[in-house]
Amino acid sequence: MRRIMSIGSIVFVVFAVLAGIVLLGWVGLRIKARPFAALDEAGTAPEMVSLPEDLPAPVERFFREVYGDRVPVVESAVISGRARLRIMGISFPARFRFTHVAGERYRHDIEATIFGLRLMTVKEVYEGGHARLELPFGISEGAKIDQGANLALWAEAIWYPSVWLTDPRVAWEPVDEETAVLAVPYGEKQQRFVARFDPATGMLRFFESMRYKGEESEEKTLWINEVTRWEALEGTVAPTGAEVTWFDEGKPWAVFDTEEVVYNAAVE
Repeated sequence: MRRIMSIGSIVFVVFAVLAGIVLLGWVGLRIKARPFAALDEAGTAPEMVSLPEDLPAPVERFFREVYGDRVPVVESAVISGRARLRIMGISFPARFRFTHVAGERYRHDIEATIFGLRLMTVKEVYEGGHARLELPFGISEGAKIDQGANLALWAEAIWYPSVWLTDPRVAWEPVDEETAVLAVPYGEKQQRFVARFDPATGMLRFFESMRYKGEESEEKTLWINEVTRWEALEGTVAPTGAEVTWFDEGKPWAVFDTEEVVYNAAVE
């Protein structure tokens, strides 16, 4: 009898310890990451140019909602904020800073945290058509990584969408009253996004393309960028809420909350 009670007590203690660990982990994952320090380098006022003519109807409506009749020439952008990243089925709080030279290259700095402390770091650089992705478990490089990085370069221009008008290598193609196709440069070729606009507000809602998940991927997967919230930020209208979803996974793997955007800073 004593032996049975002893085993039962041990089981109870083990269960209580495991439940405590799970609860502690849950609490740690609810604590937001601290934001990156505000950027020291101030941006400069951009040159303004006229809104181009002959844009597809939903594209013209969108740009008039964001900028009016004149659009800024953005040369660089530094986008900072906090996020949640789903890694191996667990949603981690994170902070991010994306540094862009418009239409040319970028650097990603991302830190996932627990209890507000850094747990893992992701660094990615895309320059000269080639990407290098530094992950906690290794480095990813290759042609399929480059393909995805170029799509990311132009998808993240959602924070400075005027480059989709001011860069002469970019072209809009009409589809219907709520949809258009954006063609962007990729070396000597092009890549395409399907842009879907909210019929009520005119704002861009979905930005979709076919992307390799990684260098080992045999086929491309539909990659969906969704803007969930547009708000006034840094003197303009910008996406302060965004989600990124692989179609075959069915739910976002990344949710971004933008807190700061600095345009035309010296980022070299």
